[in-house]
Amino acid sequence: MEMILITGMSGSGKSVALHALEDAGYYCVDNLPPELLSPFVALKRPHNASKLAIAMDVRSATSLPLVPQQLRELKAQGVQVQSLFLDANTDTLVRRFSETRRLHPLSRIDATDQHRALVDAIELERTLLAEMREQAHVIDTSMIRSAQLQGYVKSLLQHPGRQLTLVFESFAFKRGVPLDADYVFDVRMLPNPHYEAGLRHQTGRDKPVADFLRSHSEVDDMFRHIEQFLSHWLQALVRDHRSYVTVAVGCTGGQHRSVYLVETLAAAFGKDWPTLKRHRELEAG
Repeated sequence: MEMILITGMSGSGKSVALHALEDAGYYCVDNLPPELLSPFVALKRPHNASKLAIAMDVRSATSLPLVPQQLRELKAQGVQVQSLFLDANTDTLVRRFSETRRLHPLSRIDATDQHRALVDAIELERTLLAEMREQAHVIDTSMIRSAQLQGYVKSLLQHPGRQLTLVFESFAFKRGVPLDADYVFDVRMLPNPHYEAGLRHQTGRDKPVADFLRSHSEVDDMFRHIEQFLSHWLQALVRDHRSYVTVAVGCTGGQHRSVYLVETLAAAFGKDWPTLKRHRELEAG
């Protein structure tokens, strides 16, 4: 049996992720009380439900501390468990709640300052979910569309987490650092194809841009330094029982340098490790 547990911030896209898993053939349950997790899995076993996806959120805050122990017990019973945490920055969550006009589950209604109450509720939720986040693979949904999130979730199904999977992600610093990054590398000091008229409207996946970047020794130095750093620490991450490690590479616009290095790193590490690629800005277009 495979089980994916989805948790995360209210408004971060848990319903979208659950729909993606339902499309992929998972039996999905939303807002299952933590007390019912083990009994529910036991109930589904006789019915040959081999793929389950369960969403939990802060509405079950008082019983969320039960979940880590239950997950350990399920793993001991042979259930392949993946934990997925959806996150987003506070400004994005405030905007989403404002657009939908829904109340946050932890909102304390204050007639004099309702917006401040919403921000307070979001920060309280972060505190309550901190342990769950620490034990899960994190996806930052702040800057991505619903279709991108569905694609990210489905791509994770290709690598079920039994072996450490490297996720390489390109991004633009001008749009913020991804919250899901375990390691962040800044490559804005490298030669920028944006200032080459013939390359400006291409990306780091295009051969002319790649040839331009390969012609500069400092780009090769950056690649080797990142490669050496990751290679040195990968076995330690495996011993720490990590299922996913997200390596974010950022440049100014997220179009050229970061994209090229993500493609190159993924190709190099993909020879020995399961790898995934994400290009936040390219895929948002």
